[in-house]
Amino acid sequence: MPDEKSRDNVTKVKSDLIAANTITSNTSTTTTTNNNFDQVSNDSQIHDLKPSSVSSQPPFQDIESAQNALAEKYGVRDSRLQLKIDICVVPALILLYFAAFLDRINISNARLYGMEADLGLHGDQFNVALTVFFVPYVFFELLANYLAKLFKPHWCFSISIFVFGCATIGCGFVKNFGGLVTARVFLGAAEAATFGLIFYILSSYYTPRQAQKRFSFFFSSTTLAGAAGGSIAFQIHQGIHNSHLALWRWIFIIEGVATVFISILLFFITPDFPETAKFLKPNERSYLKEKLKLYSQVDSGFEVSFSWRDYLPLFKDPIFYANALSYLGLVVPGYGYAYFSATIVKVLGYTAVSAQQHSVYPWLAAFGYINITAFFSDYLQNRWCFIMSSSFIGIAGLAMILGSEHPHIRYGGCFLSSLGLYSAMPTLICSTSLNLGGHLRKSFGTGFQIGFGNIGGIIATFLFLQKDSPRYVSGLGASIGFVGLSIACQIFIIIRLKWLNNTKTTPAYVSRFEELTPRERVLKGDLAPGFKYMF
Repeated sequence: MPDEKSRDNVTKVKSDLIAANTITSNTSTTTTTNNNFDQVSNDSQIHDLKPSSVSSQPPFQDIESAQNALAEKYGVRDSRLQLKIDICVVPALILLYFAAFLDRINISNARLYGMEADLGLHGDQFNVALTVFFVPYVFFELLANYLAKLFKPHWCFSISIFVFGCATIGCGFVKNFGGLVTARVFLGAAEAATFGLIFYILSSYYTPRQAQKRFSFFFSSTTLAGAAGGSIAFQIHQGIHNSHLALWRWIFIIEGVATVFISILLFFITPDFPETAKFLKPNERSYLKEKLKLYSQVDSGFEVSFSWRDYLPLFKDPIFYANALSYLGLVVPGYGYAYFSATIVKVLGYTAVSAQQHSVYPWLAAFGYINITAFFSDYLQNRWCFIMSSSFIGIAGLAMILGSEHPHIRYGGCFLSSLGLYSAMPTLICSTSLNLGGHLRKSFGTGFQIGFGNIGGIIATFLFLQKDSPRYVSGLGASIGFVGLSIACQIFIIIRLKWLNNTKTTPAYVSRFEELTPRERVLKGDLAPGFKYMF
């Protein structure tokens, strides 16, 4: 029986003729499958479930019809629920990561106000202090997503934010290079439970047609943090006089104390996964789960427990490495710009105070561009066009900084670099998250991409060495090469996903998938025949 259904579905996919009764069937199948899996709490229960048929993914206009039927069934007004999710999910995550990114890069502002001289840093010790942040950050990134499945995310987030707030305060009281390195290690370990987990949660609430605007609006908080970092440092310079503490210490202390208070607030407002979110009513949870399944055609598998052994086969999938390498290629120049933009602007002829002010404007331009491209990405349902075009804009900006002696041209390159690189990154991560189905592959994929990609942070700190100042020729040249690597990986990903879309509709593939146990099929996630990758 499963083979006959599989052949029928393959025929439907190939012909692209899906009638209204198919939608009804899909909706019914979705409801039945979800009701089955709602009862699952362990592996023995999963194996008792009967195999479900593999359904092909209907066109968007048919999905919307089925979505309207679901809304009526559960007594939910979709637009009102969407607004509720936007209010309860996005602002809290933006505030969370704004604080995290600000605490991460404020060391570059402290540098302008004499931190190196006061601590006796010499040679490349400043770069080492930047690097040690990423070692625990990379190591714990994937672990954080796994722990969030065991414990509720709001606990993981709150503890993480509290710890890195304290670590930031500690940076304000260090006496030497060793103390600074120790504080940065704790900061990196704590922040590992933020970025990847945030994207993991966001992708659990939004459909492909809604996601990019939210992903990019969240990610644009990094540009606001970059702008705010310079502005806060400037205000501290203007407002604090005759203190026994140096101004650079106050940058760490004030921002760290604010972060600790934010951690207390976020414990009460940070969302968990939709299946357990307190701000959703039971009927809203059921509706949202089935609505998201209409678009992905796979069960989220939230109720299915999995161990580290289930992660091992995922290391053989080349798509995870391509996603991670593509992100790494953008992270290297992105972090290079974030850490050294104020220094680059300063060598254009500005004083330290004026450099802080002028380093803000490229970040603000990036904020606007990120959200404009996100709107059109969702509207056109196209990710990769915007990823690649933004990557090329980033290359153009880096080339302007590298190749010109004219201060205004180099400053213009700062604008193009920031808006290009910081627009490509959230679109890439959004595409990765939406093209992964089920909690197992989504948690692994987002964590692996962010964790592996942030090795680029280690690379970036040693591309922009003190001996290469003020032009940073080798660092800028290498950054252009890394963006080229990212573009090459992007091309591979597109080819790979198109090949998978075609392969998954073949009778042989569908037949093999039907032979799997229900648990195995849930863990396959986006590898299910009905899941269609989007570009």
